Amino acid sequence: MTSYRATYMRGGTSRALIFHEKDLPADRKSWDALFLRALGSPDHYGRQLDGMGGGISSLSKVAIVRPSTHPHADIDYTFAQVSVTESKVDYKGNCGNISSAIGPYAVLQRLCSVKGEEACIRIFNTNTQKIIHSHFPVKNGMPEFAGKFEIPGVSGTGAPIRLEFQEPGGASTGKLLPTGKVCETLTVEGVGSIEVSMVDAANACVFIRARDVGMTGKEMPIELETAKDLLIKLDLIRRHASVAMGIAKDLEDAKNYIAIPYIGIVSDSPGSAMDFEMRVIASGQPHKALPLTVSLCSSVTAKLPGSIIHEAVQGKKLSEVRIGMPSGILTLDAQVENKNGHWIAHSGSFYRTARPLFVGDVFT
Repeated sequence: MTSYRATYMRGGTSRALIFHEKDLPADRKSWDALFLRALGSPDHYGRQLDGMGGGISSLSKVAIVRPSTHPHADIDYTFAQVSVTESKVDYKGNCGNISSAIGPYAVLQRLCSVKGEEACIRIFNTNTQKIIHSHFPVKNGMPEFAGKFEIPGVSGTGAPIRLEFQEPGGASTGKLLPTGKVCETLTVEGVGSIEVSMVDAANACVFIRARDVGMTGKEMPIELETAKDLLIKLDLIRRHASVAMGIAKDLEDAKNYIAIPYIGIVSDSPGSAMDFEMRVIASGQPHKALPLTVSLCSSVTAKLPGSIIHEAVQGKKLSEVRIGMPSGILTLDAQVENKNGHWIAHSGSFYRTARPLFVGDVFT
C-alpha cells in the first residue's frame, strides 16, 4: 500500500480529504485512482466502507491546495467530487461548503501567515477560475475554530467563516445565463415540456417548480431516496439542461458530469420565515441540506425577474434571501445588477463553520 499526507476537515455540512499538492504524485492522471481508493469508491453497496467517504455526495469530496501564482490570490484550490458508486471523479464545479475549510487549512499548514484577529485569505478556485475571500477569526496566528455560531445541519457551534464569492457568474459555462434566457421550456422524454431556469453563478444549476414534477417541495431526503422513478426523471431533466447549457455535448456525455448542473426543485413558502423552499439532487442523491454554491446561485436567480425562483418569492425585492431546506433555513446575500440589458452577478456571500478532524496519512 501507498500512503499520502492529508488533512480531513469538515467544511459547512460537508467533509473532505484535503491534500497539499506537493504531497500528491506529479502525474495528475494518477489522481483519480488515488482519490477513488482513498474514499472507498466505487462501492455498489453505497457505503464507501473501505475508505474515508461516508456514502453520500456531501461526504465524498477531495480538495487540493497549493500556493498561488494568481496576482489576486494567496492560494489555489481545486475541488474534486468523487462518485460513491461509480469510478468517476468530477472536477467541473466547486463546492461552497468545502470552500469554507480552505482558508483555515491554508493557515494551519502555514501556506499563509496572518496577523491580527481576523484573516482574509484570497482563494483562487481552479475549477471555476473564480476568486473567493475567506474571512475568519485567528488567535496567535492560527485559526480559531471554537465559537458560538450555529449553522443548520451541523450539531454544535463554531467560529463564523464568511465567504465572499467575487463575480460568481459564469463559473462553469462562462455566462451567468448560459442560454441567454432566465426561463425557457425543455422537452424531456418521459416528462414532456417543462419550464426551467438555467443559471450559472458559483456553479451551474437548473431550477424547476416542484409541482411540475408532482412534488410538494416539502419532501424530506429520505422520502426522495425511495422515489426511484422521480429521481430518474429529475436526472433526465438535469442531463437535458447540461446539453442546453453547453456543459455536455449530448445526453450520453452528460452522464460523465456527476456534479453539474445541480438540479434545484423550488416551491413557494408564503407567510413563513423563509422566502422559498428548495430540495436539491446532488450526484444523483437527494441532498440532506443544500450545497452552498447552489444556494448562492439560487439567491442570484431570486433577483432575476421572470425566473422560476423570482416567481416563487412573488417578485419581492430582497436584500437577503432566506431559503428553506431539509435541515433548516439558510440566509445568503447576492449583489446583482442589470447593466445595459445584461444581468451581472457581482458577489455572493454566506457564513459557515469548519474544523479539522485529523492530520495524518491516508492509505490507498
